[in-house]
Amino acid sequence: MLLAATTCVALGYMLANPIAIALESRAPSVSVGSVSHGSLRHGKRLPSRGVNFGAYSLLGLFLGRNTVNGRVRDAVVDAYAELRDSLPMGRFVYGECGWPHGGRFRPHRTHQNGLSVDFFLPVRDERNAVTTLPTWPWRGFGYGWEFDSTGRAGGLHVDFAAAAQHLAALDRAARRHGLAIQLVIIAPEYRRILARSPRGRDVLALLPFMQGKPWIRHDEHYHVDFVER
Repeated sequence: MLLAATTCVALGYMLANPIAIALESRAPSVSVGSVSHGSLRHGKRLPSRGVNFGAYSLLGLFLGRNTVNGRVRDAVVDAYAELRDSLPMGRFVYGECGWPHGGRFRPHRTHQNGLSVDFFLPVRDERNAVTTLPTWPWRGFGYGWEFDSTGRAGGLHVDFAAAAQHLAALDRAARRHGLAIQLVIIAPEYRRILARSPRGRDVLALLPFMQGKPWIRHDEHYHVDFVER
């Protein structure tokens, strides 16, 4: 009986996001206000998974914490599609986005108008094989990891080259959908490491990275704010 109940709960979590997407309004999304003080009309949820990406949490999907402006959704999905060809072995995980109607999104200070997305840093294991960052609940759904100044933690190390390729693809996809990347937040020491990767120097020159110290370190994920053009 307990197993059956557990299975039903898990199935409900898995089906919640596809059902919510199927029931979404076809009206274009409207982002109101700013990322730190705003709201969202006709929000669109990101898919639960794709060939080379997945969401950070079934619970987060169930609650609708993967909702963005429709143009942001399209840009995020298109960037992953581009990486299927340019980085076929890459595996990516997206994190928190916002509520279906926007507004205060605890514990984040932003994510209020559908134009913010967290992306977990791509990682490799001790054998240098591509893997994904574990986002178990007891790891704070991924946010509880603590990577050191070189990008290492618990037998994992950050694949900075893949992160640079993802950011470059995301910038191109954003422009195709009438957006621009307004801000990227990542641990300050990681900017120097990114610069040493094949595409990193170009990405650092192209995109507006936060130059100051963020209120949390952003060592396991990078935060991206978009702006409509």
